[in-house]
Amino acid sequence: MGIHQKGETIDIADIKSHAKLEGDVLAHKIARDTELERIIKGEDDRVLLVIGPCSSDNETAVLDYAHRLAELQEKVKDKVFMVMRVYTAKPRTNGDGYKGLMHQPDTSKLPDLINGIQAVRDLHYKVITQTGLTTADEMLYPSNLKMVDDLVSYHAIGARSVEDQEHRFVASGIDAPTGMKNPTSGNLSVMFNAIHAAQNKQNFLYGNAEVDTDGNPLAHVILRGSTNDHGENEPNYYYDDLLKAITIYEKMGLKHPFIMVDTNHDNSGKQFLEQIRIVRQTLINRDWNDKIKAIVRGFMIESYLEDGRQDEPDVYGKSITDPCLGWDKTEELVNEIYATLT
Repeated sequence: MGIHQKGETIDIADIKSHAKLEGDVLAHKIARDTELERIIKGEDDRVLLVIGPCSSDNETAVLDYAHRLAELQEKVKDKVFMVMRVYTAKPRTNGDGYKGLMHQPDTSKLPDLINGIQAVRDLHYKVITQTGLTTADEMLYPSNLKMVDDLVSYHAIGARSVEDQEHRFVASGIDAPTGMKNPTSGNLSVMFNAIHAAQNKQNFLYGNAEVDTDGNPLAHVILRGSTNDHGENEPNYYYDDLLKAITIYEKMGLKHPFIMVDTNHDNSGKQFLEQIRIVRQTLINRDWNDKIKAIVRGFMIESYLEDGRQDEPDVYGKSITDPCLGWDKTEELVNEIYATLT
């Protein structure tokens, strides 16, 4: 019983000296981060796509995807700004299953978190340096933030974490856009209270010290649907759902209202092809209502090289977690978004 330390204590400074951004690459990331901040603040009207594999299980396949996405980004950059999902830690409903690159850098071997941290930094670094794209990741473990905060440009707080006070308070100290998902119950007040906490200054214990935060004005909404008491998914991307979320934003007086629609998870019932229809419907809703158009300005899309999912990593570029759109459909969808906006 109890908690038992495995191996030596991690040296954060040493970890961050590995795969460190410098020179022109660092300047490029800072420039893209500034563009992203302007989009969240409503100072840049481009649509934001946080797009990529459900989980980054295979470095070669993820980098292959990243190079393709970078080429596509260049073609649509005047209307669409893309941040690539490089999700390296996965929440598991019952604690079983693949937990991500951080836990298991080699899917054929046992968990190895020390090498996993290095693998996570390596992958974010390679995406940025090889393709020029910047990256997004889920903050599953708040204590791990300090190991990747110099590399990750967009952070997400998941549906199972959004009620947790430590996640909220740590998010208040992040100097980057942080999307808060509604919980699996669909209770929007939980998500909006999380955003309120993240946007304000906080005081708490973190990393064996008392800390103060400045507040994160870039914390915002991600609508991902919910699951009811009967285990049925209930989408929340419909016209009335968007207006409801906007009304709560207005009543609470939160900074920089911004809504991202998660096109998978309970919005799609994990029917990955539904992501295409959900994007189309949301773009129509934006055209119907100026308030929706002004605030609903992002999509989270799960896509990879091959359609669907698999239990074992047998097919190159196919998800081993949630099902994803394959590359051909991804390219078609992004081009369709661009054409609609144009």
